Amino acid sequence: METKTKPTEQQSSKSVRKIATTLDTLPAGDPHSIAKVDTKAALPEGVSSKMLYKDIVTIGWPAFVELTLMQLTSMFDTMQVSRLGTWATSAVGLTNLPKMLLGTAFMALNTGTMAMVGRYRGAGQQENAKRVIRQTFVLNALCGIIFGLIGLFFAEPFIRFMGASEAKVLEEGVKYFQIQMIGFMTVSMTSCITSTLRGCGDSKTAMVYNMTSNVVNVTFNYILINGHFGFPRLEVVGASIATVMGQTVALVMAIHAIRRKSQYARLEFHKGSIFKLDRDIISNVTRIGFPSMIEQLAMRMGIIVFTKTVAGLGTDAYATHTICMNIQSMTFMNGQAFATSATSLVSQSLGKGRPDMAMHYSKRAQRVGMFTAIVIATGIFFFNEFLIGLYNSDPAIIAAGTGLLSMVALVQPFQCSQFILSGALRGAGDTKYTAMVVMLTAMLLRPGLAILLIKGFGFGLEGAWYALVADQLLRTTLVFARYHTGKWVTSFKPSEARKA
Repeated sequence: METKTKPTEQQSSKSVRKIATTLDTLPAGDPHSIAKVDTKAALPEGVSSKMLYKDIVTIGWPAFVELTLMQLTSMFDTMQVSRLGTWATSAVGLTNLPKMLLGTAFMALNTGTMAMVGRYRGAGQQENAKRVIRQTFVLNALCGIIFGLIGLFFAEPFIRFMGASEAKVLEEGVKYFQIQMIGFMTVSMTSCITSTLRGCGDSKTAMVYNMTSNVVNVTFNYILINGHFGFPRLEVVGASIATVMGQTVALVMAIHAIRRKSQYARLEFHKGSIFKLDRDIISNVTRIGFPSMIEQLAMRMGIIVFTKTVAGLGTDAYATHTICMNIQSMTFMNGQAFATSATSLVSQSLGKGRPDMAMHYSKRAQRVGMFTAIVIATGIFFFNEFLIGLYNSDPAIIAAGTGLLSMVALVQPFQCSQFILSGALRGAGDTKYTAMVVMLTAMLLRPGLAILLIKGFGFGLEGAWYALVADQLLRTTLVFARYHTGKWVTSFKPSEARKA
């Protein structure tokens, strides 16, 4: 028998750590009566834009710092490995997409986790938020084990499929990838906890344990890649071991954090509850997560074809491409950080029955991200040679890469807006639309246009990046179109969670 949980938190312990927002001060609406959001609605009385920007930045800045430092660590990995030669850059670069492809299941699962924890946080249903983390944590562990084993045993076919043509690139790429797969479960479980914390509006805790993970990674990179302090020189293998060591430290700290009694969505296991499935919770999470998984699979499939096309241009071209993609990935952090704010605040707003606040928060998150994107674009445009030189001093690679980075600078405002507004749609559970957009752009347009421009018109590496720009521009246009209809607030109505 289903039981409804009152949208209050009076039953919660006063010691529970709750991330306060302006939304908490407003009266609740009826989440079941939401028909459509008024895209031109005025701010509620007593609420100012400054208050909303503060909420957005409070959630977004720790995520920005965390994601930026994680990407800097990745850049440091690539820089250290690049000094071994272009073969090493290619070997590591070829493992990225297979690893992300295997991670689509738990990435999608955690999209649903964050959205549902945010809903329950907004509705004041703390016990339901705890049920979400309990269910998804176990599922993430299983996903990490299963897909980690698949990657471990099929490492060579994966790397060969990605276009490893040189024997050394294939051999070292397989070694690197297998070590990553041994530690794959740590990534899935940590990402589940991170999504839960962000759904509650707590991005600082994840920042702390991921920053610590980065320090461990960078330290052991230095020690193991070239062999310092008496350790053997392990080169690419050393870089992979250092990464897994950092990920393991992050998981230990994350579990400790989510088990604290002060956490809103505390990870608790009651007798017999570890493998007991909660039908309504799993239904809610998978209804949001499954389209997101399709989206991620479509994106990875498109990027695999895109990357294989680029890899066919030769080792030097692929090394240039890998370096520029690594720098572009750094720019994702802005959009992803404020998309975290948008997802968390939109899901909480809708959980409280306040679609007007969902619109106000998401609009302002997009503006903050846009301002930051312009600053980033300016830096990339004027310091492109310097950035590439951090990875490789070869004049040919620097010359080829500067033009590509100009394109990266061009798409910054569009890319950032697309990330943030997509985050708002996901917070509302509107993952089917974003999945369709990605299937059209990343899976079809980008690889198809790249093949046409490279093989049909002989544009070379630049042709691939023209296709990437076209992908970002069309994706942004389609996301904007959906967002401004206001229909996304009604795209998902969660079923009532059963009482444990």
